[in-house]
Amino acid sequence: MGVSRRDFLKLSGGTAVAGAIGAGISPQKASAAEKELRIKGAKETKTICPYCSVGCGILAYTKDGKLVDAEGDPDHPISEGTLCSKGASLYQVVNNPTRLTKPMYRAPGATDWKEVEWGWALDEIAKKIKDTRDRTFKATSKARVKEKTPDGKEQEVEKEFVVNRTDAIAHVGSAALDNEECYMLQKALRSWGLVYIEHQARI
Repeated sequence: MGVSRRDFLKLSGGTAVAGAIGAGISPQKASAAEKELRIKGAKETKTICPYCSVGCGILAYTKDGKLVDAEGDPDHPISEGTLCSKGASLYQVVNNPTRLTKPMYRAPGATDWKEVEWGWALDEIAKKIKDTRDRTFKATSKARVKEKTPDGKEQEVEKEFVVNRTDAIAHVGSAALDNEECYMLQKALRSWGLVYIEHQARI
């Protein structure tokens, strides 16, 4: 028996209606519920997806300070309303009961994590960075280089160079950073003497 695409859609729709009627829902109620949008009465805010450097536009809909929907912005010049799977899942990320909203800390030797305040966590990170930098900072470093002797021959000699660096700290950046944030980060990291500066998009 050959079934056309149109017949298949009719059959599928009829099955859905029959199922709704069997469950005690009239076609009129089902139709009314279908037209009710969850963004009705919500405040629309234009924003940018935080995941990568493409900068896709997102329309965020909120009610009473809570996100009720997020979708692509059709007026955005870059994405024109489209979103990748990560951008499309933003609503689920925000409204996730298992999402962490505070920093978690596990003390050395401990087995359990505990919630801490942002101020305390940032102070601890700053202390550890300064302590590590102070302990491992090198003003100079020796390296073997080739130099020409007065008679024109090459010989390997050890020379000392000014390096002002630490090899004990590395930094991994985020693809969601904009140009100005990257500039400020580079200024800060280079001033600390970091040489291992990497980027999330390259890893």
